[in-house]
Amino acid sequence: MTLVRVLARPLLASSFVLTGVDRLRNTDSTAAALRPTLDRINKMVPSAASATDNEKRVAQVLGAAHLGAAVMLGIGRFSRLSALVLVGTSALNTAVEFNNADSSTPQARKMRRNQLIKNLSLIGAVLLAAVDTNGRPSWAWRAEHFAEDARRNALVLGHDTRKTARSLARDTEKRLKKAEKAVRKTASDVAGH
Repeated sequence: MTLVRVLARPLLASSFVLTGVDRLRNTDSTAAALRPTLDRINKMVPSAASATDNEKRVAQVLGAAHLGAAVMLGIGRFSRLSALVLVGTSALNTAVEFNNADSSTPQARKMRRNQLIKNLSLIGAVLLAAVDTNGRPSWAWRAEHFAEDARRNALVLGHDTRKTARSLARDTEKRLKKAEKAVRKTASDVAGH
């Protein structure tokens, strides 16, 4: 791991750790803030009602997922998966915060907008962390190159097989000619010519 990653990941994760801890400590207020968003989700996806009917449980799960993913990102374990989890939980948190923020005064609207921009910036940073391969090729790159290598090996194998088959055919033809010559000589010797 490079020095930049050693420093950047914990710095990026620190904000998410604090948010996750805050969400777990204040599940009642988080649940109350989540209720309107969960109601919208239930209207759009009625089958989600069984998972979203207990807003306190949803708040606890989101807080725990947020905290766990942030810690894993910070220590550099499963960082791509952790980053993707953080993108999902942060997007939901951003929507909830934006919808519940005070917008009655120009100052409140400015604070609401600034908070939204900060949250979107953090989501962008986590998206970058999600695609960071840590200097190693991605799974897609590996699969693509594996398929290309397999195709190339099949072509080489096919070429080698054709070459070997041609060589065997020539050798067989030569041996048949030698055998035919030997049979004619033997027949000629037996017949006495």
